[in-house]
Amino acid sequence: MQFDLSAVETGTFVFIGTLVFGLLIVGFMMTAAFLAMVVVGVGRFAWFIVAGTLLGLVHGINHLWDRLVHHASTVELPGDFQGQPAPSTGTYPRVALRDS
Repeated sequence: MQFDLSAVETGTFVFIGTLVFGLLIVGFMMTAAFLAMVVVGVGRFAWFIVAGTLLGLVHGINHLWDRLVHHASTVELPGDFQGQPAPSTGTYPRVALRDS
């Protein structure tokens, strides 16, 4: 038995075409949504890696700075530093004044 498309009405073709077009749009939107979720997930993972690396770097720098400061506080210098007088003109520091 042969299937004859000439016996199908135009309204049925329009209905079936609309359904097929709707399914294509749904497939496209599902694919786009899935790809958007993948891109957001990859971006979040990349941000997690970058933020963790920067946080570790900052903690490492702080730890090294604390060790340096602690080491510097335990070092004995052989001599004392002599204070130097600050250059001034009496009780006020040297200031350039202009007539206004």
